[in-house]
Amino acid sequence: MQSSRKFKDYLTARPKPTGIDVLCGLKHFAIITYAVPAERFAGLFPKRFLLDTIELKGEQMALISVVPFIDVDFTSAVFPFPKFTMGQTNYRIYIIDSKTGERCVWFLGTMLDSWTLAVPRYLWNLPWHAGNIRFDCIFDESTGLYQQYRMETRSQWAAASVELSQSDSDSLNFPGFPDTESALVYLTHPLAGFYYRRDKKLGTYRVWHDELRVKPGQLKSANFKLLSDLNLVNIQEQQSPYSVLIEPINEFTIYLPPTVINELNSG
Repeated sequence: MQSSRKFKDYLTARPKPTGIDVLCGLKHFAIITYAVPAERFAGLFPKRFLLDTIELKGEQMALISVVPFIDVDFTSAVFPFPKFTMGQTNYRIYIIDSKTGERCVWFLGTMLDSWTLAVPRYLWNLPWHAGNIRFDCIFDESTGLYQQYRMETRSQWAAASVELSQSDSDSLNFPGFPDTESALVYLTHPLAGFYYRRDKKLGTYRVWHDELRVKPGQLKSANFKLLSDLNLVNIQEQQSPYSVLIEPINEFTIYLPPTVINELNSG
């Protein structure tokens, strides 16, 4: 059973950016989450990490999220620097680092629509991939809701399409958690990510952001090729997400460069 969590226990002051740390806005930010049997994730990450499961109908379920957004005003957090705009989608599993006890995420990989992909992919060996990402969204400022939300990705690695909707009748519902705030801390506030680099070494990086002001949404249709290819969430299951959360825009600080972890000590 998931324990109760409060944002006040997880919100921290923003660590001062230095060096090549990055500041960016995340526009059309969505978290589309699926609950699937925990055994499907066997062997995906080192033993150091544990699935952060929830119990649904007596079964331990793991949560995996697809997180599409547009990076806007992507720039240095320290120095004057050109600003970039690019589509991005992260695929992440919710885990616990047994060494620190921190709740974090395991990245299956990231899709990026930008020539700047060369830096994370080749310089840092991150599991980032090229794709053509297009958003077709209409946001109603007067209601704070999306009249239309569509994203499509053309890619050999992770072709994707998703259509979401929002209305005043949408509600937050998180079975397996003691309350709504606990679920939102879990889903929206992991600040550390781990992954296998392209050279198979273990890597990590951290982000910082304030409490995200997400609102619930509904899924109209989805097709995430990566989830199907890895036999994690099949096409039929993709039509019934655990939750859909959307925020029109927020701000993240990304602390770079990523760190390589000694595999002998990673478990």
